[in-house]
This record gives sequence, structure tokens and C-alpha cells, in this order.
Amino acid sequence: MSSSALSPAARLRGLRPDWLSDPRVWRTEVLAGLVVALALIPEAISFSIIAGVDPAIGLFASFTMAVTISIVGGRRAMISAATGAVALVIAPLNREHGLGHLVAAVILAGVFQIVLGALGVAKLMRFVPRSVMVGFVNALAILIFIAQVPEMHDVPWPVYPLIVGGLALMVFFPKVTKVIPAPLVSIVILTVITVAAGIAVPTVGDKGDLPSSLPVPGLPDVPFTLDTLTTIAPYALAMALVGLMESLMTAKLVDDITDTHSSKTRESIGQGIANIVTGFFGGMGGCAMIGQTMINVKVSGARTRLSTFLAGSFLMVLCIVFGPVVSDIPMAALVAVMVMVSFATFDWHSIAPKTLKRMPAGEITVMVITVACVVATDNLAIGVVVGSITAMVVFAKRVAHLANVTAVVDPDGTQVVYSVTGELFFASSNDLVTQFNYATDPDTVVIDLTAAHIWDASSVAALDAIETKYTQRGKTVEIIGLNQPSAQIHEKLSGELTGSH
Repeated sequence: MSSSALSPAARLRGLRPDWLSDPRVWRTEVLAGLVVALALIPEAISFSIIAGVDPAIGLFASFTMAVTISIVGGRRAMISAATGAVALVIAPLNREHGLGHLVAAVILAGVFQIVLGALGVAKLMRFVPRSVMVGFVNALAILIFIAQVPEMHDVPWPVYPLIVGGLALMVFFPKVTKVIPAPLVSIVILTVITVAAGIAVPTVGDKGDLPSSLPVPGLPDVPFTLDTLTTIAPYALAMALVGLMESLMTAKLVDDITDTHSSKTRESIGQGIANIVTGFFGGMGGCAMIGQTMINVKVSGARTRLSTFLAGSFLMVLCIVFGPVVSDIPMAALVAVMVMVSFATFDWHSIAPKTLKRMPAGEITVMVITVACVVATDNLAIGVVVGSITAMVVFAKRVAHLANVTAVVDPDGTQVVYSVTGELFFASSNDLVTQFNYATDPDTVVIDLTAAHIWDASSVAALDAIETKYTQRGKTVEIIGLNQPSAQIHEKLSGELTGSH
């Protein structure tokens, strides 16, 4: 039956989101949103402390980021909120100039992200190799675990059995039923045990006061002058780049986990819109949160925008309506959840002896460097950039040796034909000049490039240098076999790259 033959009601059902038409999906998304909201509270408070602002500022940012990105973002089920990477970037600005400048920088960062998104910055993601992606994921898992270590240091002894109990619940409860997310069950049971038994352990409430009302929109309290703009612009640009890098890497990771495609351009622009909205509501800004996204997608099984929207909404409901109850949640319960996320996120296959034996040394090096940079700097963006540059160097070094030259002299000795095979670019063309016998070759030299490809000006300059060396000896050179792109770049640049022509 064609779509035009369907009744209006049937067509409407086809346009409905999955969570409206399938109660099981609805239940999964709602419970996933609740688990993420619970996990967001201590994280948002911790990042607020890093940024040097009141805990409410981080919680408001997580609320507005999640709700806004659920509508305008390009990757369904991904969680965006206040993050440590953004907090580290803007902390100096808040320390030196105050909250007004921080909020203004968040809004400007959002504008930068929209511009970068519109210019196609998301397309750069194709240049991030798989070895960098694996290193990114493994470094993320390590960072998530390291972030939990302070919560396990110098604490009352009951914290440790509570963490072990929480992990055991998350491992074994799914074997009983997967209707309710195991992390939610773990959080509820551990909270009931600590409250009922009166066990004195660190709680969410110890991290800071929860807000008692919704955020109110307003303009940042700064003078709207060129001086203010020049002060906040560097921080805003840094925040925009770090935020986009983490968000696009997370979106790519979720694409792989869910085997679905998402619009990275829409996600880039959506991140900008979410930060602008967050800034006008007085939040500290943010980007995609990989740990919480893993809880939502990998642990809880969420797949739609509803879970993202509800994560933000539940966050405010939990803080404002159920603040006293949420404050009693033991940190041990949330630590157990994040340790489980860390374990599930790490790509264990990538470090298996069998895999390492088969993997090229260059790929392993790139992965290790990516992990080391991220862990050393506590910045995922730096690790990705350094890892990608390392991968390019490894690739260039490998390809540089793929250009080969073979010579065949005519029987009568009047002509020599050099056959060049491989890719000619800045790395491989450097050795090209040394592979010709300028002094002993016959008067006619033919360079056959049928099995080669010219990629850049360095290759054209190398061919020019070869011709010059033969010409100086009174010999003629003919270049044949150029494919169309190679012929175009050679014709355009030959003879134009040195001042002697």
C-alpha cells in the first residue's frame, strides 16, 4: 500500500517517535533519564567547584544544556551538560574577572560553535583515525575511574563494602530482569541501607547545596564594550573548540555503539544554541558528557531524545522537589555506577595480546600516545589533536617509501625510460631526485608516471629539479603518463616554483 493510501491516523502513527508508540521504549527512556539525572548531580557540583562557581550554576547548566540539546542536537540519546573540560577552560576567567564575564564567554562560545558548525568543522572528524578513537575511548575510561579515586580515599570503612555491593548488584541484577536499569536499583538499595542503618558515609549533600528554584533568564552582568569582548573572546574560542571536539567524538562513539548515523553539523550548531541558552540562564556552559552518555546508551539502553530531555528535567525535579532525599544518596552508590561505566567503556579487545600481535606498531604507538596525552593533561581534546598529528606523521612516513623508480635502457643505448610508481607528495618526492643517473644516462630521458599520482607542489618541484639537472648536462627529458589531476597540477606549477625560471 502506498503512503498516499494510508489513513491520516496511520500516517500520524508513522510520524510518532518510538517512545510514544512502544511502551517498552518509553519505560527504558524514562528510567534511563532518571539514572543519568542522579549521576549528573555530583558531577555538576564537582565541575562547579573546578570552575570556582556556586554549585547551582553547574546544575543549572546541566539542566539547560540537556533540555536544549535534546531538541536541537544531531545525536539522539547523547547527554550534554556541565563538563570538566569546559570548567578547566573557563576557571581562570571566572577567577580573574568574575561570574559576569564567565557567563558572557559561554554565550560567545555558543556563537562561535554555531559559526564553526555552519562552516563545516564537523567534516574534520573524518581525519580522526580509528587508533586515535580507540585511544580516546580508553583514556576516557581511565579518566572516569581516576575521577572516582578521591571518593575512595580517606573515607569511612563502610564506603568500600557499599561500592563492592553496588558493583555486585549491577553485575548480577540484569540476570534477573532488565526492565529496571541496574544502576537505578543499585542507587536505591544502597541509599535505603545507609539511611535505615544510620551509616555515616559521604553523601551527595556533602558536595554542596542543591538549588531550590528554577533558573531565571537574564543578560550577563558585564559592560558591553570592546574591552569586554577582547577579554572573553580567547576563553570563548577555547571553550567552543574543546566543547565541539568532545561532543563530536562522543557522537561518533554513540554512532558506533548504536550502529546508527547522526548529523555532526546539526550537533555542532545545536551545541552552540544550547550554550547560548545556558548562558542567558546564568549557567557555566558545557558539552557532551561521555560518562553520562555511556550510562544512558550502553548501560541503560536509551536510544531517543526523550532520555536526554528527561535527564535534564529530572535533574531539576530531583534538586527542587526531592532535594532532601537526593542529598542522602551515598556517594559510594554513584562511585559504583561510574566505576561500572569505566569498565564498560574501556575497549579491552584493543589491549588483548592477540590483537597487539597483529596490530601494526604505528597504530599501537598512536593509541598509546593518545591515552598518555589525555591522562597527563586531563584534557580529551589535547589527546585527540596530538594523537591525530602522530597518526599523520606515521602515515606520511609509511607512504613516503611507496614511491619506486625503475630504469630500462633501450638496446641501442639512445634512450632510458624511468617508470615511477606510487604516491608523490612532500615526503616521498624528497627521495625522488636521488634515484636518477644524471651523468651516465643517454641523451634522451623518458619519465613514465602512468603508475604514479602527483599530490602537491613538492612533487612538481622535484620533477622540475630532475629536468634541470638533465638540461644542465645537455640532455632532454619527456614526462609521460600523467593522469588528469596530476597533469593539471603539473601544468599549473611547473616552472613557477623557483625564482630561476
